[in-house]
Amino acid sequence: MTTFGHPEFAGHERVIYVADSATGLLAIIALHDRTLGPAVGGCRVFPYASEDDALSDVLRLSRGMTYKNALAGLPFGGGKSVIIADPSAKSPALIHAFGRAVDELQGQYWTGEDVNFGAHDVEVLAERTPFLLGRTKGATNTGDPSPFTARGVFAGMTGALEHVFGSRDFLGRRVAIQGVGNVGLNLARLVTEAGGKVTVTDVRPESAQRAAQELGADVVANDAIYDENCDVFAPCAMGATIGHETIPRLQAKIVCGAANNQLATADAGALLLARGIAYAPDYVVNAGGIINAFGDFTGHYDVADVTRKVDAIADTVIKILKSAEQTARPSHEVADEMAEVILATARRQQSNSKP
Repeated sequence: MTTFGHPEFAGHERVIYVADSATGLLAIIALHDRTLGPAVGGCRVFPYASEDDALSDVLRLSRGMTYKNALAGLPFGGGKSVIIADPSAKSPALIHAFGRAVDELQGQYWTGEDVNFGAHDVEVLAERTPFLLGRTKGATNTGDPSPFTARGVFAGMTGALEHVFGSRDFLGRRVAIQGVGNVGLNLARLVTEAGGKVTVTDVRPESAQRAAQELGADVVANDAIYDENCDVFAPCAMGATIGHETIPRLQAKIVCGAANNQLATADAGALLLARGIAYAPDYVVNAGGIINAFGDFTGHYDVADVTRKVDAIADTVIKILKSAEQTARPSHEVADEMAEVILATARRQQSNSKP
């Protein structure tokens, strides 16, 4: 399949393929929409089965970043990058080669942490380009975005709980968390501290056991998480887990998690709606990390302001779910429309300001 003919290509401004024979780097950088500002989105390292799988992922992720940044009120467009490699194959030389490609874009694209690309990798990348968010060394040191990503998902859950159950109280509620890496574990901690109970699973048994030991979480097998009797199902691993095979199995009244691109198919949102399951759109609730990293872009970091903006995700979720309920539409379509209104307004303003 060609890039231009790809079903996820519509609306993208640029897609850049990067190859470096000396290091074995194969990467794709996608810039979706820069209406609101430079394209911003993290770098993901994953051993995709094919180039087309990698392209599909980066196109979907970059579009999600456009909507995420718009609804978070950030002056950023949407972008994303993927490196096609086993994470164990990462080397400083490979990261430097990728950094040179980012630097050649001269600020059109800013990147940072994502799956299999952590804080240490960001600092290695900083040796070749300054266009980075989530720094641990530098003027602002916004650092690891995971705690704020988790806080945003938690805020989204509180909003969803209020909409569905009439209360933000976690007491007596159970949350099933699929994936307890940095974000999932922080989310599990917030839920338990609020009085809730958690059931977890992870492809890495040691991660699930850590949640059990530190938080008293119940642990189930990977596939069994879909059948868990719970109030909230929280996908916090890779995307595309909510689809035709899994939706009929869900016992939860709410789906709210940190994973990107949770809906596996175009009609998955409608299937959730038909089952009476409230879906808090992923790119809305997982925006806490990028809100926190904004300080690296401005050079000014105010943790109190960041916390206030991340906690406000709860109100955004309530607004989306109420509108979805009133119009009998899937909530992700409502959120997409809200983001498109923001983008259209910005385009009109820009057009009117031109001489």
